[in-house]
Amino acid sequence: MSKRSLRDLPPQALDGKRALVRVDFNVPLKDGRVADETRIKAALPTIEYLRDTGARVVLLSHLGRPTGPDPTLSLRQITRDLERLLGTPVEFIPDPATGAAVTRRLPRGGVALVENTRFWPGEEANDPKLAATFATLGDFYVNDAFGSAHRAHASTEAVAHLLKPAVAGFLMERELRYLGDALDKPRRPFVAVLGGAKISGKIDVIQALLPRVDEILVGGAMASTFFLAIGFGVGGSLVERDKEDIAKTVMAKAGAKLILPRGAVVAPSLERAAERREVTSDRIPANCAVFDIDETTRLDFRARIVQAKTIFWNGPMGVFETPPFDAGTRAIAEAMVEAGKRGAVTVVGGGDSAAAVAGFEDKLTHVSTGGGAALEFLEGKPLPGVVALEDG
Repeated sequence: MSKRSLRDLPPQALDGKRALVRVDFNVPLKDGRVADETRIKAALPTIEYLRDTGARVVLLSHLGRPTGPDPTLSLRQITRDLERLLGTPVEFIPDPATGAAVTRRLPRGGVALVENTRFWPGEEANDPKLAATFATLGDFYVNDAFGSAHRAHASTEAVAHLLKPAVAGFLMERELRYLGDALDKPRRPFVAVLGGAKISGKIDVIQALLPRVDEILVGGAMASTFFLAIGFGVGGSLVERDKEDIAKTVMAKAGAKLILPRGAVVAPSLERAAERREVTSDRIPANCAVFDIDETTRLDFRARIVQAKTIFWNGPMGVFETPPFDAGTRAIAEAMVEAGKRGAVTVVGGGDSAAAVAGFEDKLTHVSTGGGAALEFLEGKPLPGVVALEDG
């Protein structure tokens, strides 16, 4: 899966050239300002390297899911924050069709940001005409938007065929390296920790990981679907009743590799957290729902994580956005930090899990910026935005 990277291009050849860079600036906004800068900061190494070589940097990104131009989703809102993080003025290009002249006027090391790619109907249709318009904005193409790599859009896939060289940026390269190595040559024991609400979104991941891992630790609401398959009552827990047969099949295939929670933290409702208590997994009361893994499970999962050499984690263990039901998810984060101190490779697969380790990022080997893309990559699906880049 080796792709040509930005570091494979001779730096002197980039001087004065226009680098069209697809970044992932799909950031949360609050009152017209960036509420969380993680994704912008993740793109800075690529942007700063290009500026240092004297390239003119033209940035493409989507924001949200507009069905056409929508001022509340305009990327113009992030220019101030971007200027502050880069320490340089950023030229805004409201329309790619008339933007080529602006990009040619940029000084060496200058930066321009193009309006939300999804304002144009051809973006999600992977329209070659829109891609050709994007291609007029640069002399070569860099894809650094791993979070969008699983979608074949005009700014991630079609444009890569039109603008050469088409290479991976530093963030994309890092994502492919850590997620790829975890799959291809993990140091053992290799433990996967999977949580979150739905088993349906993770079935393919479980199937793909089973032959590769030594253990899969399951938490979150998806554990309840497995409980159902064993014949345990799950009370009022979030559960996918139509996935019980799939859960049975997975368990039969997984055998001893699949580790379910030994117990749960239950309560009558989220609002009645004061009435929470711990029960074993086979004793979930009919009038309660599961909101977290219990202390016994936390200690069990921790023991398995700290002795592993490679750990991949995706999805919270409970309703982590509503304390005190964040304890299980926090325990996993702390166990991963501990494993890392002992020399393990610790990879977090984006999405909710990335939010759950906020503040711990620098103590983990890699926190993926793309939840959906990370899961599809782990399932072994080709990512269109990556496939379109040139082979290394």
